[in-house]
Amino acid sequence: MVINGKTTMETNQNNIQWFSLLLSAVAGYCDTATFIAGNGTFSAHVTGNFIIFAAQAVLNADPNAWIKLVTFPVFIVAIITGGWLAEKTGKRYVLLAAEGVLLMVAGGMASRLGADQSGRYLVVMVIVLAMGLQNTFGKLFPKETHGPTTMMTGNVTQASLDLGNLLRNGFRADYLSLESIKKQLFLIGGFLAGCFLGGLLAKWIGLQAVILPGLMMMIIYFIRKDR
Repeated sequence: MVINGKTTMETNQNNIQWFSLLLSAVAGYCDTATFIAGNGTFSAHVTGNFIIFAAQAVLNADPNAWIKLVTFPVFIVAIITGGWLAEKTGKRYVLLAAEGVLLMVAGGMASRLGADQSGRYLVVMVIVLAMGLQNTFGKLFPKETHGPTTMMTGNVTQASLDLGNLLRNGFRADYLSLESIKKQLFLIGGFLAGCFLGGLLAKWIGLQAVILPGLMMMIIYFIRKDR
């Protein structure tokens, strides 16, 4: 089918590209926001907290370093809950709606609790729950995006392999690698842009900044929700 000069397949690919970019931007935003305003804690790529915990424990840099490890069971709870929610409702985008609600709740909590340290940790855990749901969405419905949206290591690896293929075979000769690297750049570029925006706003207003990606997730849900 052709719509306004574009095939349905081309339209779907464009939708997936922008959807991938937005989800990656949300993850990068939240990860950086919690790292800057949440005592150096990762909310999307929670295994990074193992490194932070170990470093702080070895250097005696933070007596509350053990809290970094709490993100791991919280993340697991989010994954289990997300899997149950997707199965119970039979809908894909309900996970993103729940993520948006959690992020807005976290932002509201941050505005009420202020700069209290224990309050900040509580807000961070709510954001970890939200990011766990986005990780669940990516794992259960991988065809909805061009790749993982919450961690970029795999995407950078794929982009590097594609670049190597293009350098060996020529940019015109290796069409598949060229298309693949374009997809990875949407993911990586979105994540990086989100990191900068999340970092700037978190530095300015603290963890209240996660209200913005929460609103974005709700908009995404109402645009793409299961019908």
